[in-house]
Amino acid sequence: MRLIKENTAAVIIDMQEKLTPHVQQHKDLIERMKILIKGLKALGVPIIVTEQYRKGLGPTIPEIAEVLDSNKPLEKMAFSCCDDDEFQKAFDQIGRKQVIVAGIETHVCVLQTVIDLIEKGFQPVVIEDCLSSRKISDKETALKRMIQEGARVASCESILFELCRYAGTDTFKKISKMVK
Repeated sequence: MRLIKENTAAVIIDMQEKLTPHVQQHKDLIERMKILIKGLKALGVPIIVTEQYRKGLGPTIPEIAEVLDSNKPLEKMAFSCCDDDEFQKAFDQIGRKQVIVAGIETHVCVLQTVIDLIEKGFQPVVIEDCLSSRKISDKETALKRMIQEGARVASCESILFELCRYAGTDTFKKISKMVK
């Protein structure tokens, strides 16, 4: 099933100061994540941002916080975003069934969130080049599990153009510049 921007929300999970520098290919991850967030904002897709135990893992890294502007991160203690009441309340208010999921760590918070979203009847799409873990094998295993559970996988560029749908629009031009 193809994503439609009016039916889609996004969840950016735990891109935090004390965690991000320790995941694989973190510099590439940060750059792809910035493109994803800017593209989603240009498309008008609502974004929820989480932080896992802020006191221990710090705030969202400045590079990501900067592109999020007014999106205030929700602090959580649960690994799955869906087990957090504040997240669930914010997510329910958006009222969309298709969910773009990106962040860290793939094999813990991302995986558990995706499984719970599927269980609740949502259609998650995980953005492979906007995910990471400390070990590549953990990321790869988690991706396989998410696919087995029913999630779909896409890349940042692919999903932005899927949501855009048409060439020649102002939004298309913005996104084209971002991904070059």
